[in-house]
Amino acid sequence: MATQPIKIGTRGSALALWQAQWVQRLLTTRQPEQPVELVIIKTQGDKILDVPLAKVGGKGLFVKELEEALLAGEIDLAVHSMKDVPSVMPAGLVLATILEREDPRDVLLSCRFGSLDGLPAGGVVGSSSLRRQSQLLHLRPDLQVVSLRGNVNTRIAKLEAAQFDAILLAAAGVKRLHLTRHVVEYLDPDRMIPANGQGAIGIEVREKDDKIIPLLTPLNHLPTWQCVSAERAFLATLEGGCQVPIAGYAQLQENRLHMTGRVSSLDGTEMITQQMQGDPDQPEQLGQRLAQALLDQGAKRILQQAGL
Repeated sequence: MATQPIKIGTRGSALALWQAQWVQRLLTTRQPEQPVELVIIKTQGDKILDVPLAKVGGKGLFVKELEEALLAGEIDLAVHSMKDVPSVMPAGLVLATILEREDPRDVLLSCRFGSLDGLPAGGVVGSSSLRRQSQLLHLRPDLQVVSLRGNVNTRIAKLEAAQFDAILLAAAGVKRLHLTRHVVEYLDPDRMIPANGQGAIGIEVREKDDKIIPLLTPLNHLPTWQCVSAERAFLATLEGGCQVPIAGYAQLQENRLHMTGRVSSLDGTEMITQQMQGDPDQPEQLGQRLAQALLDQGAKRILQQAGL
């Protein structure tokens, strides 16, 4: 009797397919006799490309259809970029595994200029992220920041067509797709704090799936899980999504979890940054404490002024 294939749900972009195929390889390497198939699902975030994400619903736009397919039993697991996953999971679904994190930094790509500091006054920089936009304007208020949507290849094509002097992207996606040819600067996390979960891939499953969860458990990378768990708890406490000017980045150093959080105004003129450390076995507590520290310093007012 033929073994039923495991069905991996994924978006259809080149980066999403790379991530899903990576999970597929990891599963088949461990169990070569188990067929694993990809099921491509188009999300609202893939369909609405001419409007900034913050105006059409933000982060859930990239996962909702995948989660509906999971709950309906049409797929067995969904592969996500963790920065796209809302901090609260739908009833009946859980995050089973987070794979080892790729480079979490943001990168600047340009065909004409060699660095962020080297961009001319009035230079046009493309970014779809309010977090990137606000931090960029804080560093370089003389730049013009223009909304840039689309997958990684599309954004780079617009850069090559001279529609922008530079664009900002996540290093992880650029590296995974071998599209680093226009990278001129990797932005230090102390200067440009990454998005919560950036660079990490998560696998979502049905809560009590006794067949799938045991297959995924060995793939979990504990240090990444701890860091991303702290970042997600930070985001949840601030009630934010990926399309708000909230940044959080945790690192494991000498058996302590070190985290930096930031909330900034959309124009970059106001910015609250805080650092904290805690027990890596209690990452959610660290994220919650750090978020509360920012709230105590006025973060809620900044977010409310941003209309978020």
